[in-house]
Amino acid sequence: MMQALTAAVLAAFAGYAGAWYLGYVDGNFALLLFLATVVTGVYWLAERLYFLPNRRLAAERLEASAARRRTDLMAKGITQVDGDVAQARQRVLMQPWWLDWTAGLFPVILAVFVLRSFLFEPFKIPSGSMIPTLLIGDLILVNKFTYGVRLPVLNTKLTGGTPPQRGDVMVFRYPPKPSLDYIKRVVGVPGDEVAYLNKSLTINGKPVPKTALPEFFDEDAMLYFKQFEEDLGGRRHRILNDDNRPAFVPGTEDFPFKQNCRYSVEGVACKVPEGHYFMMGDNRDNSLDSRYWGFVPDRNIVGKAFFIWMNFGSFKRIGSFE
Repeated sequence: MMQALTAAVLAAFAGYAGAWYLGYVDGNFALLLFLATVVTGVYWLAERLYFLPNRRLAAERLEASAARRRTDLMAKGITQVDGDVAQARQRVLMQPWWLDWTAGLFPVILAVFVLRSFLFEPFKIPSGSMIPTLLIGDLILVNKFTYGVRLPVLNTKLTGGTPPQRGDVMVFRYPPKPSLDYIKRVVGVPGDEVAYLNKSLTINGKPVPKTALPEFFDEDAMLYFKQFEEDLGGRRHRILNDDNRPAFVPGTEDFPFKQNCRYSVEGVACKVPEGHYFMMGDNRDNSLDSRYWGFVPDRNIVGKAFFIWMNFGSFKRIGSFE
């Protein structure tokens, strides 16, 4: 019965992962990992408290039976006894496959769950919205505790942490579709008046300093773009502008607190509400960000991106970033 039950459980996990990969369902890796931890944890406890003691008891009975048999045969003058008791004992103690694939994996899955949920989580950059800071294919690490430790799946905050600061590169749940993770730069914090007019950023009425740099060559687009170094509250980072893209923001969506924003042919100006953040990509004219879909609430925060741990196209990319 346990074999059939375990096969059904593993098939359910495989089916969900397959449907997610093929696009039939919106996957939730945090939920999948949590369920895998719980299920394998139950099997691990059952192995320690029930199945392993029963196998040990069976092995002891086997050894006792073999000892009695040897004694009886020796009483009859038979000294050569066939059968390898040690091998038979090893077979009895061996975990069946359905425990190997559940209880046996629990320590690894638990370690991954704790590491990913409370310390660091890996992400892959899928788009060019953060060029030149982050390139497509960069594999990054996200700090999960700087902004406060949160419960996995529910994302409920457990500790206060440090609030996001202007200039931070932050991963968050995309407000229109929280099953997706986005990465952008924090431009406005609660209470800020953020204006992006004629491709110039202003915070609380003060222009954000920027210095022209040599043009940036985008190898994917095979085009050159204007490049600047922006100083956002003492945090220096590079941004791109595309002269062929207009300053106004087309195709905006309805979103909470949209009344806090004023759109014009020059761009947009927004008052950031309490508990929310205004996000923008460093590739300013090629980024779907808060200008289009609104503010990021605190409950959607995932963590602070801080390190590129691999890019298989260029090992030189490995390192920290601002």
